[in-house]
Amino acid sequence: MPEGKEKAEYGSSLLTNLSKDLKTKYGRGFSKSNIYLCRLFYSKYPKFQTVSGKLSWSHYAELLTISDDLARSFYEKQSIKENWSFREMKRQIDSALFQRLALSKDKKGVLALAEKGHELIVVKDAIKDPYVFEFLELPKDKVLKERGLEKKLVDNLQKFLLELGKGFSFVARQFKITVDNEHNFVDLVFYHRILKCFVIIDLKTRKVKHQDIGQMNPYLNYFKEEENTEGDNEPIGIIIAADKHEFTVKYATGGLANKIFVSKYQLYLPDQKALENKVKEIIDSR
Repeated sequence: MPEGKEKAEYGSSLLTNLSKDLKTKYGRGFSKSNIYLCRLFYSKYPKFQTVSGKLSWSHYAELLTISDDLARSFYEKQSIKENWSFREMKRQIDSALFQRLALSKDKKGVLALAEKGHELIVVKDAIKDPYVFEFLELPKDKVLKERGLEKKLVDNLQKFLLELGKGFSFVARQFKITVDNEHNFVDLVFYHRILKCFVIIDLKTRKVKHQDIGQMNPYLNYFKEEENTEGDNEPIGIIIAADKHEFTVKYATGGLANKIFVSKYQLYLPDQKALENKVKEIIDSR
C-alpha cells in the first residue's frame, strides 16, 4: 500500500475511534466531522489568543471551509467589525464579497483587505460593483420594472442594507423634490453615518443612459442646498442599473463636481471560482 494512502486510512480510522470514545464518554456533539473540524481549527488557530470571543463556533466552522487564507482572514475580521450573525456572514461568503471588493484593488490593497477588513477611507470604498440581489429570489429571466425592483428591495430592507454595507441607514422611498412647482421623486434615500452624508440611489432595470446621470446631478444639488445640515458632507449618488457601458459613464460623469457612481446589479450569486482566479492574478502580479 502506498505510504500516502496508508497515512490517510490511519488518520480516518483514528478520527472514527476518537469520535466513538468521546461520544461514549460525553454524549452527542462529537461526530467524525466535528472532530475533523476541531483538528482543522487547531491547525489554523494554534494560538488561542488569536481567536475572537465575538464569534461563535458556527462562525469558525464556516470559516474553516474557506481554503484561501486571505479570504478567510477577511471574513473573520469583517464579521467582528460589523457584528455579523452566522447567517449574515454565510451570505457574504456565498456572495463572494471579498472577491468583489478585491477586484477593484491592487496587490497591496488586497493584502490590506485580508489583514484589516474593509475600511472606508474614501467615498469610493463605500460603493460596490456589482451589487448582488440574490436574496430577492427572482428568476434570471424575470422582467421587472423599476418600481417593482424598488418595492422588492424595501420589502427585504435588512438584507439590502447588509449588501449595501456598513454605515447605511434608510431614510425614505420615493422622496419628493419640488422645484418651480415641478415634482420629481427619488427612488431611495439613505444616510451614511460614517461618511456623514446622504446617499441618493436611483434604480434602472435597463442599461444606464447619460440622461440618467444628468438627472442625478440636480438631485444631489437639491440635497446639498435643502436637506444638508451642519456637519453633513456633500451627498453622493449611486445609479444601480442592469447594465452599463464604461465610456458612457466616463463621459457623462467627467467634469461633474458631484460624486456620482454607476454600478450594475445581478439577481444571482456570482461565479466564485472565476472571481477567485481573478483575485489570484492580482496577488501573483508583481
